[in-house]
Amino acid sequence: MRIARFSQGSSIYYGALEDESTRIVGLKGDPLFSPVEPSGQIFELDEVRLLSPVIPRSKVIGLGGNYPAPGAAPSDPPARPSVFLKPNTTVIGPDDPIVFPSWGQEVFYEAELAVVIKTLAKDVSVEDAPSVVLGYTCANDLTAADAAREDGGALGRAKSWDTACPLGPWITVGSSFDPDNAQITLRINGEERGSGSTSQMGYSIAQIVSYVSGIFTLLPGDVILTGTPAGGRLNSGERVEVEIEGIGSLTNLAM
Repeated sequence: MRIARFSQGSSIYYGALEDESTRIVGLKGDPLFSPVEPSGQIFELDEVRLLSPVIPRSKVIGLGGNYPAPGAAPSDPPARPSVFLKPNTTVIGPDDPIVFPSWGQEVFYEAELAVVIKTLAKDVSVEDAPSVVLGYTCANDLTAADAAREDGGALGRAKSWDTACPLGPWITVGSSFDPDNAQITLRINGEERGSGSTSQMGYSIAQIVSYVSGIFTLLPGDVILTGTPAGGRLNSGERVEVEIEGIGSLTNLAM
């Protein structure tokens, strides 16, 4: 099943779509913060505007180094990923414009699987980690590389500008999706520029959630970006698409 957040006219709704369906069943309540039930409203996918499926009330957590470096042997033990934070003001949804900051024009994309947390979690074991996950969505972790260089490698400014974290198109939930074996593809203007699989990750999804929850408390609506197998330079005027097998496609235009 897929959980979407969308607008029609001036109103914002949550809804549920069955796999491959274009019929959205409206939901009462917020799937992250209250019980939900059908509202009785039915929407068609092509008649609504999809929004970011979640706006984290607390934080977006990013991981670095969770995929093997180029040339690394498959048998090399995985390094512990680095961790950084992005504010919730970086989040945008499908088809929203990516607006480059005036102080950072050397922008890089990173196609990633994002994990959406559904409940408070601290020091969660690997075995219990799946129980705190609502589902998964596509993410594009954008970085202003020139700002990172100017700041001596610090990522705070480079990853925190408004529109630097597109998410969408919806949250995929349910056991039919295997987050540890999903193909990720990145396209620029329809041309494939990179791909990989979450099976290449050094840390599995359960290990990631456990690891991050050992650093700080995870709250409902927090989003974890799990690293990228496909990154590269993004130029103004290009349309960037992140597609994840079993979820869908997230597309945004850089400006």
